Amino acid sequence: MSLRVGMAIARLQIPNSLLLLPRAQLFAGVGLKLATLIPLLFLFGGAIYAQGKGEEVGDPTALVITGVKDTTVFGMGQSIRIKGVVKHGAISFGGDVIVEGTVEGDVAAIGGSVIQTAGARIGGDVIVLGGAYSHLDAAPDREPDSMTMMYAGYEQELRELMRNPTSLLTPRWSPGYLGLRILVVLFWFIVSLGLTAAMPGTVSRGVARLQLTSLRVAVIGVLGAFVMAVGIPSSLWLLPAPFSVLVGGLALVLLIIAGIFGRVVIYAATGRWLQRRYFQASKNSESVALLLGTTFWITLTSLPYVWPVFVGVVLILSLGLALTARYRAGWGRV
Repeated sequence: MSLRVGMAIARLQIPNSLLLLPRAQLFAGVGLKLATLIPLLFLFGGAIYAQGKGEEVGDPTALVITGVKDTTVFGMGQSIRIKGVVKHGAISFGGDVIVEGTVEGDVAAIGGSVIQTAGARIGGDVIVLGGAYSHLDAAPDREPDSMTMMYAGYEQELRELMRNPTSLLTPRWSPGYLGLRILVVLFWFIVSLGLTAAMPGTVSRGVARLQLTSLRVAVIGVLGAFVMAVGIPSSLWLLPAPFSVLVGGLALVLLIIAGIFGRVVIYAATGRWLQRRYFQASKNSESVALLLGTTFWITLTSLPYVWPVFVGVVLILSLGLALTARYRAGWGRV
């Protein structure tokens, strides 16, 4: 289309001989040329506008939802394009949610973005993990009390994970991945040094408790994880809002304490065991013990396929250590 219009415009150029004509004839000739050129320009501009308007934003391979849907619309490993009306909500795992019609409930995308086109409506909240929320209207059609929660990091990683969950078990060995694991070792080694220096007696008691009563610590950790997995969601659902916020906050604090304190104790206990067994020359160095234990567990949690097992062991033992922190290591050897 643009080539034909360009050729037409080229043919309408004023020849040099026309400049030698009288002024009246010159103006008449130019006016005739412009009268022919202006409709072509409007036609060409209209074609460009129609072409841009017809293009669809977002993923062109998205699943199209038309009509009226009374349920929540899901996209597993693909994007969804809503042209009709969705009564409840819409969520995509590993893709985008393009709203061109109406969604009366919440819209969420994990590993993708939420795009609200011109004239579209979203009645509930917008939740985006690993993407962004964008709207083509200056003031999008949303409820006044609706919220937008967005975290825009690791979009490509989350998209690949949602579309191919088995990739989580097979890390890609690359210089960047190995460098990241080395940084993780250094980070937890520094955290372990700081916590050991700040609370040497507490860490020592935790190490003794783990060495003497490891089975009981594991059992308490399993029971604690079960209670938190079942009881906390139930309490958040049943209790009033102020109490549910309090319960959720306490659970978050417990998980943070367990994740830091428990890991340091596990790393210290493992490092001391490795010192006694393989490194007799440096068996009295706490720094070497922490470095050995940290390297050992970070290596285990980086192995393909089996790393979720070791991560689960660390989490259970950490939770058990946090829940038994006030007890002395006097239960007897197990």
